[in-house]
Amino acid sequence: MKRSNVNSTVQANAHNLAQENGVNDFLPLGNLEKAIKEIVEQPLPLVDGIEDQLVEFSEAMRTVGKVLREAAEAKAAAQAEATEWKHKYELEREKNLQLEQKGPTFAENPGNFEQKVGGSDSIEHLAIEPETGEKSQRCCGENGICSHEVLRDRGPDSYPNIHSKITRKASFKLKWCSKSKKDDQHKHDIVSFEKGNITTAERSSKQISLKWETPPQTVLILTKPNSTSVKILCAEMVSWLKEKRSMNIFVEPRVRNELLEESSYFNFAQSWIDDKEMWHLHEVVDLVVTLGGDGTVLWAASKFKGPVPPIVPFSLGSLGFMTPFYSERYKECLKSILEGPISITLRHRLQCHVIREGSENENENEGPILVLNEVTIDRGISSFLTNLECYSDNSFVTTVQGDGLILSTTSGSTAYSLAAGGSMVHPQVPGILFTPICPHSLSFRPLILPEHVTLRIQVPLNSRGHAWASFDGKDRKQLAPGDALVCSMAAWPVPTACRGDSTSDFLHSIHDGLHWNLRRTQSFDGPRES
Repeated sequence: MKRSNVNSTVQANAHNLAQENGVNDFLPLGNLEKAIKEIVEQPLPLVDGIEDQLVEFSEAMRTVGKVLREAAEAKAAAQAEATEWKHKYELEREKNLQLEQKGPTFAENPGNFEQKVGGSDSIEHLAIEPETGEKSQRCCGENGICSHEVLRDRGPDSYPNIHSKITRKASFKLKWCSKSKKDDQHKHDIVSFEKGNITTAERSSKQISLKWETPPQTVLILTKPNSTSVKILCAEMVSWLKEKRSMNIFVEPRVRNELLEESSYFNFAQSWIDDKEMWHLHEVVDLVVTLGGDGTVLWAASKFKGPVPPIVPFSLGSLGFMTPFYSERYKECLKSILEGPISITLRHRLQCHVIREGSENENENEGPILVLNEVTIDRGISSFLTNLECYSDNSFVTTVQGDGLILSTTSGSTAYSLAAGGSMVHPQVPGILFTPICPHSLSFRPLILPEHVTLRIQVPLNSRGHAWASFDGKDRKQLAPGDALVCSMAAWPVPTACRGDSTSDFLHSIHDGLHWNLRRTQSFDGPRES
């Protein structure tokens, strides 16, 4: 190839790349052509394949231009975002100064502005509410984790292209509500509405951290029964916590008797007499330690019908989806947790009620029954298929015909629901898994429903047999035709301590416990080195 043709080709390609990729924003065209001229004036090696090298050079120039364009776009986006936040800060500061000068305004009494939202049963009221510190403190005190980050109204100069006579967007907020006041508890603001703009508020941090405001003083130890190794470890842990950490220790009545049989030294260990005392454990216990497997964690969660203290689960069982801590290093682990801060996973629970046929209202029911993994409705010993009518907030969902149905939490997604074909879900994702068991339909696929729905599973009056409900694998109850199971998200989650963080613990559990995506590496098909 002649040098003149090479020069013209390279210059043309470079000029086109500069225009396509926005290189002119960073390097003047004259300098670019000068640099290319220096390159093409260099003596070309007389080798075969020079055309292929020119193609590679053209592709390299295209890649450089793409990188430069992306950098320019990122820089412009960052500058725009910084300008927007600066403008919001200035508007907020001016607004606060005006409020301080004017004093209390009518907006501080929004009660007269509540209006009924037409045609909506899920959201009852639409109200204008002030973003005051007092309101935020009261809401967070009642509901736990909340967020009130909203988009502020822009000033009149924010939209210069819009005529000033056009009416401004209406200001509104949507409130959490429910059909029953009893059910309106501990709802968290996940979406905020203000000045006609809708934004998703931050539900929680990427990782929830617990920091002790005062040192924990009381610990409850729950153990796996009928295990010699667990008994030995429990005695060692009780002695260490009492002597080295000077803590008050509660154990189960069974465990206290076993410790006293070993030595009268353990007389300081406390326990409870009846269920009435056990229901008030959360008022005195700062921390719960479990020695066993996932079943022991489920047992510990069942001890608390209301608030649950942080649980530190040590792995002494066959599976370890919820037990990330190793018993061999319990001293180091407990010392770190007692000093804090610690990362925790909020594991949501389901609250279930059994409503019998003939009940006048839903208050006449059996429950509440709290489950951490799942509630299962199956056909039991009957040879007939189950026939279950499913409703979500009084809206018909489907009829289940098969071996049964699983309503699972996301913590239980790696248990029975997974075996029935359900998906694995991060335990901190709020939701209810709707998983059929051997459905008599090829198109019946599992669902993941939002946390706020209330599910009602009804055994129809014309059902050919009974159904059976079990809660975390126990407390089995018969459901006759006409009976129903009502299930919703419980108000109080189960906080479990993390060895790393919630995501790394979850991924480690499915890799180690389920050998997820474990396979042999694909063989190399090319020529092997001798």
